[in-house]
Parts: sequence; C-alpha cells; structure tokens
Amino acid sequence: MSEAIQNRYDFVVLFDVENGNPNGDPDAGNMPRVDPESGYGLVTDVCLKRKVRNYVEMVKEGEPGYEIYIKDNVPLNRSDARAFERLGVDADKVKALKKEDPELDRKIRDFMCQNFYDIRTFGAVMTTFVKANLNCGQVRGPVQLGFAKSVDPILPQEVTITRVAITTESDAEKKGTEMGRKYIVPYGLYRVEGYVSANLARKVTGFSEEDLELLWQAILNMFENDHSAARGKMAVRKLIIFRHNSELGCAPAYKLFDSVKVERREGIEVPRGFADYEVEISRELPEGVTCICKE
Repeated sequence: MSEAIQNRYDFVVLFDVENGNPNGDPDAGNMPRVDPESGYGLVTDVCLKRKVRNYVEMVKEGEPGYEIYIKDNVPLNRSDARAFERLGVDADKVKALKKEDPELDRKIRDFMCQNFYDIRTFGAVMTTFVKANLNCGQVRGPVQLGFAKSVDPILPQEVTITRVAITTESDAEKKGTEMGRKYIVPYGLYRVEGYVSANLARKVTGFSEEDLELLWQAILNMFENDHSAARGKMAVRKLIIFRHNSELGCAPAYKLFDSVKVERREGIEVPRGFADYEVEISRELPEGVTCICKE
C-alpha cells in the first residue's frame, strides 16, 4: 500500500439545493431536516458519507482496495467473514487463536482497512451481536464530518401532487387519480466542515495521498451521479481545503473555519441562487497553513 498522508487537513464544503429535499427526516414525515429553534436546515454527516461511498463504489468498481463496507444489500457479517477466510482463521476457534497469536486482532483490522475504502477513510465499528465470533474490531477513521447547516434559515414547502398510479383495485373502480405530497426547499446553501487526521492515518488505517485525492474528487462530485426528483437540483459549489505543513497541525481548526465567511450580497432579502451569496476567505492564515480552493 501507499504511504499514509503526512499532513493534517481541515476543510469546508459549500453545497446548495434548489426545489428539492436534501435530507428527509423520518421522524417528521420525511420533511427536510430543520433545527426547530433556529429554522436553519440540517443535513446529517451520515447522508454525506453515503454520497462519498456511492461515488467511490461507482468510479472504482472492481478495483482492489476500494470496496465499500457499508453498502446496500450486503450484510456486514459477510464482509467480516472475508477477513477470517483470507487469514485462514476459524471463527469458532478465534479466542484460542488470539492467545497463540497476539497480533491476530491487528492483522484482521489491517485486512479490513486495506480492502475497504470507507473503513480506511471514515472508520467503522466491525462488531455485531448477531455472530460475536466475527469480530473485526473498531477503527477510528482519519476523516470526520460534522452536520451540514444552511447559511440562512430555510422554509420547507409542502407541495401537493396528483398521481395516476392507483394503489388498489377497489380504489381504481372509484377514481382515476390520487393525491400525494412532497417536501421541497425552494433554495438553500449549506455549509459543512470536516477534518483529516494524518496521525490517525499513520497509526491506524493507512489512509494515503491517493485516498485523499479520491476523497476530494468524491466530495466535489457527490451529487453529480445521484440526482433524483426528490432531491431536486443539488451541487457542490466550493471545497475549501486548509493544508497544514505538519502531522498534528499548525493552528486550531475553528480559527481556519472562522476565516471563511459566507454572507448574502447587499440588497438580497430572500436568496434564490448561489450568486446571491459572497464567499470570502481571509488571506491572513496562520503560519504553516495553506489554503486550496476547488470548485
């Protein structure tokens, strides 16, 4: 495998949605997630990681080292079992084998990191209660994301729609259409902040420079092959990366995040597009930190 990254990174992603639902809340009838106190829109970190996983799976399909651990219709135990099979470990005798080989846990963990990109990137809890013997351990990934939050409060709209797809035979005898509904955000610009730890990459997962470039590529394109009627028009507008010239970093992340200002342009009361905002990045960065802006 390639050598692990040697520099810490912090980054800010700006993405927007137009006439769509960026992340439905199952506890609220799948309406867009909203902070009830402030009215700001939210998108979970899990939602964004799913987009990254989907992109990597698509562009690296079948390529060794870039499989996805958390994916649709693939039980976790099936992937866990592969590590035991490859290393020739009998799951029913694993406790005794671990006494004979104190490094067995590390070997299993390393196999999972080397073969699954999302484990190498985000980490994973590879223990289940269904079959406790298939325990591949826990990995804390070097890449972490927070919740995305809209720059301005959003006002979700409930749109009533008419559909000609009748559900039952009895209903079809009585009517030709049914009413439905969908939630949309007319426009919202969201901001999410993330971190890349070179220290964890070196000590734990082996996250490499090639993996890092793939991550940036996946973030920039995470909505491009994931369009749907429900999500409307979504796009990543800016990826702002702060590169430290050391493994542990040269400045606190919050200071770098504070240097990125996103504000409405003068005279804009109700934003309806990315052009209604101004993005300003301070030129006075701490020593040892370089800013890279991708669009």
